[in-house]
Amino acid sequence: MNSDIIDQYRIAEEPYYRSVADEVALYEAAYAVRMPMMLKGPTGCGKTRFVEYMAWRLGKPLITVACNEDMTASDLVGRYLLDASGTRWQDGPLALGARYGAICYLDEVVEARQDTIVVIHPLTDNRRVLPIEKKGELVRAHPDFQIVISYNPGYQSLMKDLKQSTKQRFGALDFHYPQHAIETEIVAHEAGVGVDVAGKLVSIAERSRNLKGHGLDEGLSTRMLIYAGSLIAKGVTPQAACRVTLVRPITDDPDMRDALDAAVSTFF
Repeated sequence: MNSDIIDQYRIAEEPYYRSVADEVALYEAAYAVRMPMMLKGPTGCGKTRFVEYMAWRLGKPLITVACNEDMTASDLVGRYLLDASGTRWQDGPLALGARYGAICYLDEVVEARQDTIVVIHPLTDNRRVLPIEKKGELVRAHPDFQIVISYNPGYQSLMKDLKQSTKQRFGALDFHYPQHAIETEIVAHEAGVGVDVAGKLVSIAERSRNLKGHGLDEGLSTRMLIYAGSLIAKGVTPQAACRVTLVRPITDDPDMRDALDAAVSTFF
């Protein structure tokens, strides 16, 4: 029964991931000593795909939690539920991962309240335990268990940042948008378009990233380029595909849209 619970979180097929530096080797070394890891980088640059790839490579289950401001400690640890036979306890993702030896990935962790995040502290130091106060239970983490968190430093603010007491429990890997040739290769592979089309999409994205802080909060992400390429691969014209997946989602400002539409016209 226990294996059935955790087997659903195993990644059956190898996720496509194109390494850009030494991040794979560094993560493997960190996992070998069960170091909690923090992945920092802009939206859509490959952080989640990297964790999926590493979980597959290491042969470990991956439990992913999309953090949000309404998330409570019970959402992570677990709660009592009422059913026909009375009350029963249901482990949250953190307790599941700790019991059965999964990698627990908290995505965009700064979206969660700081009083919620502190529940991970006992799991991220030499104690490696999770107190479940409602049950009066102390879960000792499985030897394979690891916590990974991610966030986008570009959206940091005084209200949305990690406490130093949390940050200093983690090793960190910085993620950025890949160099032109590598990002072109990724877009071509994932979207099923030719290298020529993929390269043009990357060039448009690079122009948009130069506008960050000058009208755009974020430049176009690799994920958005894959969306655009996927539509082009289905026969949508490049101009229409870029309008739907790149220009319209990222800004409502008419001048900024005109600037991005001009960039699309330059390459297509």
